[in-house]
Amino acid sequence: MIVNILRFNFRDGTTDEEKEEVLAAMRRTASVESVAFSSVGQDLGDPSDGYTHAYLAAVEDLAALERYMYDPVHLEGDPHILPRLARLSAVRLSDDLDPGLHEKITAMHLKKVATYPEWGRLLDAIPNDRVSA
Repeated sequence: MIVNILRFNFRDGTTDEEKEEVLAAMRRTASVESVAFSSVGQDLGDPSDGYTHAYLAAVEDLAALERYMYDPVHLEGDPHILPRLARLSAVRLSDDLDPGLHEKITAMHLKKVATYPEWGRLLDAIPNDRVSA
């Protein structure tokens, strides 16, 4: 299992309606076929960290991760989600003990950036972004 956890907060000026649209888009992405389990909602971490919301999506393996990354629902949602985020922090974990797993996931991420350079620019435009393209 590969688990991706995103902690984030919204940009100043994002309306409640826009926040709900973003969370709805995240829930659609988190419910695609390749996702084994997910959660989208409030961040329960230390408020001084500055994060208000969290997203979790777990996939079975690398093949499922690739399907998830290129799923049309995911590709459609990100251009609406990413511009509204003020900060974004990602944590990934896995029960797969392959010592090369991190490199394989990084290579998949870089391939997606090469395939969709605008997606990479959207990630890089998030202030204090810890998920660099």
